Amino acid sequence: MKHRKLGFFIGKKAIKLILLLIVVCIASFWIIEQSPIDPVRAYIGEMSIQPEQKAKLEEYWGVNTSPQEKFLNWANNILEGDFGTSLIYRMPVIDVIKERFTASLVLMFSSWLTSGILGFILGIIAGMKSGTLVDKAIKTYCYLLAATPTFWLALILLLVFSVYLGWFPVGLSVPIGVTDVTFFDRIQHLILPTITLSLLGVASIAMFTREKLIEVMSSDYVLFAKARGEKGFDLILRHGIRNVALPAITLQFLGFSELFGGAVLVEQVFSYPGIGQATVAAGLRSDVPLLLGIVIISALFVFFGNLIADIIYEFLDPRIKQQEISS
Repeated sequence: MKHRKLGFFIGKKAIKLILLLIVVCIASFWIIEQSPIDPVRAYIGEMSIQPEQKAKLEEYWGVNTSPQEKFLNWANNILEGDFGTSLIYRMPVIDVIKERFTASLVLMFSSWLTSGILGFILGIIAGMKSGTLVDKAIKTYCYLLAATPTFWLALILLLVFSVYLGWFPVGLSVPIGVTDVTFFDRIQHLILPTITLSLLGVASIAMFTREKLIEVMSSDYVLFAKARGEKGFDLILRHGIRNVALPAITLQFLGFSELFGGAVLVEQVFSYPGIGQATVAAGLRSDVPLLLGIVIISALFVFFGNLIADIIYEFLDPRIKQQEISS
């Protein structure tokens, strides 16, 4: 029975992934096709070339072909693993994405882990101290974070800790002109972007954990545990944290889309050479192949984050094993 349920779950998710990629590819290609982007002009820049060379480039980029034919050619190349050549970096799109996405994964994972741990701890404290000054302070802090624009917070931290105090580098992921980059150099450049991105993810986890803990602590089985003499942090640990940890982790995985969106802005402010900065550069400089490749990869990234959350929700939480498979 379990194997059948798992097979049905995987099959449904595989179909959803295929449909998602089809919709994302069609929508992205159509939007870019409607824009006034000239791939030939974007490729040659300000260089002057011969008319025959320009004609060859127009034939290569399919300038004079119909949108339907261009899409089918592009989709066929994608299925073969060919994402095209980046106009900015003059190298295969897949190589650019590999290099940039690796750097972004370090930033996003460290921020994701930091925001999850800090948000969970703050939520537990607020739930334990519900109605007190501590609870109100944490809630106020979370509301302020939730209303704070990502780029504004990044700029403030950059001005305070890099420009005025000089504690951290102004930007980039490694020092400029240094060939022998140490692990400490990389960590030093990573601290401010990580703090910025993680602070914005704290609010949702903290408020969710707080509400769940208050709900759990007012349940009948906790009241029964109190009647048996359990109290203090041991009561919170045994009945509270154990019951709110898994839903909080599930919510954290569901936040992959916000994590990726925040990384785009943070990387731009701190000049961090990740996938977010590459996305902005591709959009501003009309690098259509790179932009379409990043859209596909980002869709996969968000999908698998949601998939992990669904797996946790469906198969690891004993309270919902009897429910229908989550959509």
